[in-house]
Amino acid sequence: MIDTTEFQQRRNNVLAALDGAIGLVLAGDGAPPLSGMWKPESHFAYLTGLHDEPGAAVLFDGRNPDPKRRCILFLKPRNPEAEAWDGYRDPLTALLRQRTGFEAVQRTTLLPRTLTTSTRQRKRLACLHAFSVYEAPVSPDLTIFRKVTERVPGVSTEDHTDLIPRLRSIKSPNEIALMRKAGQATAAGYAKARTIVRPGATERNVQRALENGWAEAGATGIAYNPIVGSGLRSTVLHYNANTGELAAGDLLLIDAACSVEGYCADVTRTWPVSGKFTPRQQEVYGVVLRALRAATQAVGPGVWMNEVDEAARAIIRAAGFEDFFIHGIGHQLGLEVHDSTPDGPLRPGMVLTIEPGIYIPAENIGIRLEDDVLVTATGHENLTAAIPMEPLP
Repeated sequence: MIDTTEFQQRRNNVLAALDGAIGLVLAGDGAPPLSGMWKPESHFAYLTGLHDEPGAAVLFDGRNPDPKRRCILFLKPRNPEAEAWDGYRDPLTALLRQRTGFEAVQRTTLLPRTLTTSTRQRKRLACLHAFSVYEAPVSPDLTIFRKVTERVPGVSTEDHTDLIPRLRSIKSPNEIALMRKAGQATAAGYAKARTIVRPGATERNVQRALENGWAEAGATGIAYNPIVGSGLRSTVLHYNANTGELAAGDLLLIDAACSVEGYCADVTRTWPVSGKFTPRQQEVYGVVLRALRAATQAVGPGVWMNEVDEAARAIIRAAGFEDFFIHGIGHQLGLEVHDSTPDGPLRPGMVLTIEPGIYIPAENIGIRLEDDVLVTATGHENLTAAIPMEPLP
């Protein structure tokens, strides 16, 4: 559980780093979907802990003469008719301010005037949302800043897009505790799935066993669409139809994990459906396992991800499978399964995935192994080591 004071500290860290520049973080818009839940933009969730306020925003104005207005939460106006469909929302009261940890909470109808006034006084705007590639829509805060600067002369716009990724990448003790729970619940799902893997079972059966195991172990959601692929389907990196039947002699690749209070695990295991590898499968599996161990061993403070990648790739290359390892070694993990990633080397408190793989479609061999690894002050800790690597008993 992450309490209000931790969210307040996160916002204070942003205020301090902006050094008087004005920043804006938006939750994103949208209505509750018919399938799944609406999710806010992850920077907004990280800074507020709010997951049910589409259209909301946080304004940072560290030089505001009123200390209570240096960080303002803006929420959309209440709409009784919409609330009858989507859920009732709180009025702007002292109780809401206490619950959110914001001393100033206003409706979004006041955001244009407030932002324009602050911009006129401070003359510095700071982009916090990640920039888009030129073929994609402009990032949401920059879109708004462009409108403001058309109306207020002499304003500079600065690049602070690496600020929140730097903060998010270093997990607090509370965040690490939630990620441990996600790893433990994920392990329970894998244990349940192992009991039903046999020729004639279906990929969907395995997926349901995983999800039941996660729920029983306290998971609050799935981290991403589960990948449960056997035979040729094990060679498709993002396969998630999960409709095939398990056949004797095939491999089963499972890339699936759960989340706890929004914090994700990300795990992959590969098992022989019949319980025993063929000699060729064992050969390839051994290479991937050695690559996983080498890359994990390379993780530590000051190490760059390309060095971790090369530790695995060197083993796969030496074994003659370089052309069959077609992705990178891993990524940051946290509120998103592909979490916000800052520039620079690894630092203590980061959590990343290590996931080497070899995919040979002509032989129906797809093998990937993946663990979640915490960077510590002296090296690393494997958060998902309890999930067995060995074939089914």
